[in-house]
Order: sequence, then structure tokens, then C-alpha cells
Amino acid sequence: MGKNFKDEFYKRLTDFSLSVVKFCSKVRKDRDLYRLADQLLRSGTSVGANITEAKSCGTKKEYIRYFQIALKSANESSYWLYLIKESSVSFCKEAEELSSELREISAIIAKGIKTMKGE
Repeated sequence: MGKNFKDEFYKRLTDFSLSVVKFCSKVRKDRDLYRLADQLLRSGTSVGANITEAKSCGTKKEYIRYFQIALKSANESSYWLYLIKESSVSFCKEAEELSSELREISAIIAKGIKTMKGE
């Protein structure tokens, strides 16, 4: 990964996290979906947090582990987005847009893990 790609990817992760925060703020107003939004807020912002945390790792193994944790958080976030999308027509479009971005982010993380492992 070139420096420019890394910088753009970190920016993309931050933008995704901010979008999740804004989305969850709206969803939380629906009493029935409050818990789902809370879970999404935790897992969705965790993706970027774990990739950022990886920057300070001392070993390659530890670095890869944070990427794996980020990918797990992305998978969890996909689940919460799916439940929100299926539970409310009001949030369907925005949940799908976030899901689409998350699929792309997940693919980049997964490819990064494979590359670092030499696969």
C-alpha cells in the first residue's frame, strides 16, 4: 500500500464512522430500533478505530490481528445494518448506502490481511 492509498483509506474509514454516527442518531429516535442503532454505533465505529490502532503495533502479527478485528467489526456492522434495513422502510435507503460502503471497506481490509500473510 502506498502512502497516498493509506491516507485515503484512513479518511474513508473516518468518513464511514461519521456517517454511522449520524445514521444511528436518526435511528435511535425509533424506540423499537434503539438497541440495534446502539450496537451498530459500537461495531461501525470500531472498524476505523482498530485500523487506526494497528498503526502503533510493534509486530506484524499484532498489526494483522487488528486488521482481523476490524474485519470482524465490519461483519457485525453488516448484520446490524441488515436488521435495521429489514425492520424499517424509513431507513432502508441509507442503510443500503452504508452497507455498500462497508462491503468495499471490508474487501480492502480482507485483501490487506491476505497480502500481509503472504497469501
